[in-house]
Amino acid sequence: MRVAGLIRIVAFIFTLVALWVFLRSYISFSKKTIRLPRWLGVPSKEIRAPKTKCGLSKPCLDNFFAFKVSSGAANVVGPSMCFENEIIMSPVRNNVGRGLNIALVNEPKLLMNFLEEIPDSTLVLVASYDDPGTKMNDKIRMIFSNLGSSYANQLGFRDSWVFLGAKDLKNKSPFEQFLKNNPETNKYEGWPELLELEGCVPRKVF
Repeated sequence: MRVAGLIRIVAFIFTLVALWVFLRSYISFSKKTIRLPRWLGVPSKEIRAPKTKCGLSKPCLDNFFAFKVSSGAANVVGPSMCFENEIIMSPVRNNVGRGLNIALVNEPKLLMNFLEEIPDSTLVLVASYDDPGTKMNDKIRMIFSNLGSSYANQLGFRDSWVFLGAKDLKNKSPFEQFLKNNPETNKYEGWPELLELEGCVPRKVF
């Protein structure tokens, strides 16, 4: 009887110790995982990154315009342009085509006469698609150079090009990307990869 009683006491003590260890672990775990607002019925605040115009990686200052320009991908996906959070050109809007896609921020007009009639203080956004350079003559290249382009004179067959400039810009635009069509390095079979340009351009560009 004494042995049986001793076994019962040991079993009881073992059960108490096991229960104590379990409760201690559970309480410690609960403290780490249970949030107070949920117990109080107060919804926890969600941390969300602030939305930027045109989906830029960082917001622009108040005296800057936000923009994002993407060239076309081969001859399959057309280019797109966003300015101040408004999509002004894209395949979805069905207003892009092969060659040069150009948007004037002030007032679009009815490629040589169109470019020559760009008014002063107008921002010009350009995105290539498929083949931007074959039909460009020296005068057109000079106009783009005057808009601030550093690569207009090099633009050739199936090159990728995105650019933002302005009429009578005194210096070269910092907003330009150019990728030469090269069969050895092209991402797509007959075209270089898509280019994307984004940034904040001062509202006063002169």
